[in-house]
Amino acid sequence: MRHKKEGRKFHRETGQRKSFVRSLMLALLKTGKIKTTEARAKEIKPLVEKAITLAKKQDLASRRLLISRLHDKKIVQKLCDELAKKYADRKGGFTRIVKLGVVRKRDATRMVEISFV
Repeated sequence: MRHKKEGRKFHRETGQRKSFVRSLMLALLKTGKIKTTEARAKEIKPLVEKAITLAKKQDLASRRLLISRLHDKKIVQKLCDELAKKYADRKGGFTRIVKLGVVRKRDATRMVEISFV
């Protein structure tokens, strides 16, 4: 039974799943928006918002924590310098999920676009 179990597994083992979610986060932070499935977008939305909130602190400890979580110094620099300043006065809700009204042909999964507000 999966009572009170959070998160989605995506048919992957733990290490693969962490890497997969990290790569989705990096793609979103790098490009600003990505088209993906609804489940994937819902999984990365809180993680991206927590990363932006952490970057808004503008201190060395939060920058190092982001580097340890994302494994990409360039993206962390962009996150701390550009996105944190852009959302400095906003308390939350940095991303939005827009349903595209399209289903993927092979498995009929709903497609969405996740982007920054």
